[in-house]
Amino acid sequence: MRERVGIAGSGVIACGLAVAASEHDDVMLWARSEDSAERARTRVAKVCAKLNGFDAGRVRVVTDLDDLADATFLVEAVIEHHASKKAMLADLGELARHAGAGAVLATTTSSLSIAELAQASGHPENFVGLHPFNPVPKMRLVELAFPPEASAETRQRARALCEALGKTPVEVPDIPGFVVNRLLFPYLFSAVELLTDTGMTPQDVDDCMTLGAGMPMGPIALLDYVGLDVSKAIGESIGVPVPERLRALVEEGSLGRKTERGFYNYR
Repeated sequence: MRERVGIAGSGVIACGLAVAASEHDDVMLWARSEDSAERARTRVAKVCAKLNGFDAGRVRVVTDLDDLADATFLVEAVIEHHASKKAMLADLGELARHAGAGAVLATTTSSLSIAELAQASGHPENFVGLHPFNPVPKMRLVELAFPPEASAETRQRARALCEALGKTPVEVPDIPGFVVNRLLFPYLFSAVELLTDTGMTPQDVDDCMTLGAGMPMGPIALLDYVGLDVSKAIGESIGVPVPERLRALVEEGSLGRKTERGFYNYR
């Protein structure tokens, strides 16, 4: 089955997933406002410009949720906030019910309960947690988490879409953080505590881990890349103590690369 992908959200993951899916077919991307839509169009164009064979014209950015009604695979990719995701999934579930398309409903969360979000959608039998990694067009892994009610068809379609996009799907348990973030964030936060305890610079810690441990990116740079607000939310969801230094940066609005300042200054 050739899925028609519709994505509700306009952030980094939403846009990255839209670009990745656009190699498979045209994609609809919903943004909450025209300002958000324009930022999404700019982001999609920049990502496509860095990649060979990707056409930004295959991602249509819209501001009317009803424009996603023809999608057979609806992905919620809004802010990592329980109430926001539940509300959006309820809207998408209602859209799918009226459209009568038998659409699969997905969420990109990695820290919230898939079982609870599936119930919010109203279609738990058609639901999947679909967690790609940033930058989505390049990263091959997609973690798949299913609620108990998910049908065999839903499971098959989720795996088939990932494979059609050149990704490697791995089914993971419905636990906060799934596998990658559950193992990764204690390590990342320990690097922040090391900064505080020793007075080392972010660059020195990152150099140790890239040059000595072969990591592709150091832990402090990776936190800035993920977003410190997102990192804080993940830490709280998986029950790992969030370093005070990271909390302080979030409170002052220094969220990493997306605000051009975090542990590093990108200006």
